[in-house]
Amino acid sequence: MRIALAEKKINFKLLVEPIWKRRKIFLSHNPDGNVPVLLIDEINPICGASVIVEWLEDIQDVPNLMGEDPLAKAEARRILNWFSKKFYKEVEEFIVYEKIIKGFIGKGQPNSNTLRVGRKNLKIHVDYVNWLSKQRDWLAGKHFSIADIAAAANLSILDYLGEVYWYDYPYAKEWYVRVKSRPSFRDILLDKVPGMLPVKHYNNLDF
Repeated sequence: MRIALAEKKINFKLLVEPIWKRRKIFLSHNPDGNVPVLLIDEINPICGASVIVEWLEDIQDVPNLMGEDPLAKAEARRILNWFSKKFYKEVEEFIVYEKIIKGFIGKGQPNSNTLRVGRKNLKIHVDYVNWLSKQRDWLAGKHFSIADIAAAANLSILDYLGEVYWYDYPYAKEWYVRVKSRPSFRDILLDKVPGMLPVKHYNNLDF
């Protein structure tokens, strides 16, 4: 959502929410307890990645992040959902939880078996991105869209952790370089996980 807002040049303020604490004030904004949540004001929260994107397109359709025609929009939505749901459940819940979240909530060291499952799934997902990148200019078609934003944002977390072996996926790597070179991605590359530095190539636009 940060990338989408930056693409549309909409100013915003970031708030960190420890969702595992289930804070009452946050649950009053989003009862399902998940991020992202866009707070327009105290009584009108907009919850969920796909919902926020649709709202952004409704209030400001330049630049267009959904696609130029119904088929392109459907494909952009499909890939957004892929990374918001499938990638999250099959990869991030294994690797990001074990390597980052577990430490925050005091659950001990990463489980090697869980990491192994996540890494196996990650290869399948990056291979799919590699295939899409070979077939198309951008993941959903001819134009940069929310599909590219969702994929790159989620993969950047794994890239930060050194989990993506880009040299095995040349088309995906070329696509990722183009996305991370966009001005809207700059602040993402400056993020730091407390107590954990990114891999050396993370901030490099060409690696």
